Amino acid sequence: MFEALSERLEGAWKKLRGQDKISDANIQDALKEVRRALLEADVNLQVVKSFIADVQEQALGAEVIAGVNPGQQFIKIVNDELVKLMGDTNAPLAHADTAPTVVLMAGLQGTGKTTAAAKLALHLRKEKRSTLLVATDVYRPAAVDQLITLGRQIDVPVFEMGTDANPVEIARLGIAKAKEDGIDTVIVDTAGRLQIDPAMMAELADIKTVIQPHEVLLVVDAMTGQEAANLTRTFHEQIGITGAILTKMDGDSRGGAALSVRQISGQPIKFIGVGEKVEALQPFYPDRMASRILGMGDVLTLVEKAQEAVDIADAEKLQKKILEAQFDFDDFLKQTRLMKNMGSLGGIMKLIPGMAGKISDDQLQQGEAQLKRVEAMINSMTRDERKNPELLSGSPSRRRRIAKGAGYQEKDVSKLVSDFQKMRTLMQQMGSGQFGMPGMGGGGFPGMGSGFPGMGGGFPGMGGGPQPGFRGYPSMGGGGKKKKKPNKKKKGFGQL
Repeated sequence: MFEALSERLEGAWKKLRGQDKISDANIQDALKEVRRALLEADVNLQVVKSFIADVQEQALGAEVIAGVNPGQQFIKIVNDELVKLMGDTNAPLAHADTAPTVVLMAGLQGTGKTTAAAKLALHLRKEKRSTLLVATDVYRPAAVDQLITLGRQIDVPVFEMGTDANPVEIARLGIAKAKEDGIDTVIVDTAGRLQIDPAMMAELADIKTVIQPHEVLLVVDAMTGQEAANLTRTFHEQIGITGAILTKMDGDSRGGAALSVRQISGQPIKFIGVGEKVEALQPFYPDRMASRILGMGDVLTLVEKAQEAVDIADAEKLQKKILEAQFDFDDFLKQTRLMKNMGSLGGIMKLIPGMAGKISDDQLQQGEAQLKRVEAMINSMTRDERKNPELLSGSPSRRRRIAKGAGYQEKDVSKLVSDFQKMRTLMQQMGSGQFGMPGMGGGGFPGMGSGFPGMGGGFPGMGGGPQPGFRGYPSMGGGGKKKKKPNKKKKGFGQL
């Protein structure tokens, strides 16, 4: 999502390189690039016209700041206007003074509405808000069963009356059940159609009248582009929505929906779906999204993901082990699994400032595959070997046995052990806490003191080289300023 838009906008900044100030003459080429970028991203035409006019007005009226070149100043203006376009600030979900808070989910069939309802329920459960899911989609085959399955998966109760009951009655009784059980929030999943029709709208209106929801959330497929804006307008005019959830934001679509929905409906985007897993729902922050679009990363979301995945007590124990060079294969395996809980390598890379687009999809896929290879080799080790990597450095027979058990060659295991030794020494050197993510023991990402594949160092067994033009990310072994090696002997383990 947004890669093509980010690349196009990069071209706009280049138009202003070498200029000493922003003027009406030199800004026109940059504005043309921004306009072309937005149209190619499938942003609504009226939204594009309004956005370009606002950017031009702000750019020509901007005070020249000493020490800031026109390109940087223009990026700042575009960033501010993107934030304004998407809603300025995060709009939290309503919380009624008297429970239960009622949330009505609306949208077309195929947008991921039922899954979004379950994702929202899990998000609320993490916030210690008890939730009840209500299944009113009696038309789509297995829709009720799907919601029941998702409810079991996230440990949230589901109210259903089968497929023969009236959806309006199901919704009414579901709310009554929530009041009786003292539930904090009720999420009502409604039926969709392949396209808007009067019967669906009439049923939605009836349900809304009966249950009086505090939120009406329209679930929009981000991959529908300009059509998303038209759907939003229709639903808002006929039903009245209070916000939107954009699904499939992790796809390869052009992202125009995210830039159009707020402007068209006047209602905020409240959440975005960033994957198929039920945990893959994030509150929508316009400033963070603008930062991602402009290739500046999103450190705050990255930190929040880390805090969710990492146990602080475990992190403190890990930090001690890193400082004493006692980090072992069990620790490494645990940290890579924690990283997987934060999302894919590609997803994490996009959140790191300056890293969007620096590593190709092929390199990321190679990194994911190498992680699986490393995990297979570690799983073939005995408990003693995982706890004491030193056992492997002087024993070819152990390495042969592990290679055979994992389905790889002895040289692969030897490289893993050698790379692990280097990484452990490097992590010990960097364990002083420079640029450690909260709860991560001061070594950058969990167990990743040597960096991502292709960033100079890589995971054990990866041996990635630095990317052209990339000096490295702090505490990830990708370059930067080299420290002079101290003379004293490191606490590593024996050479192979």
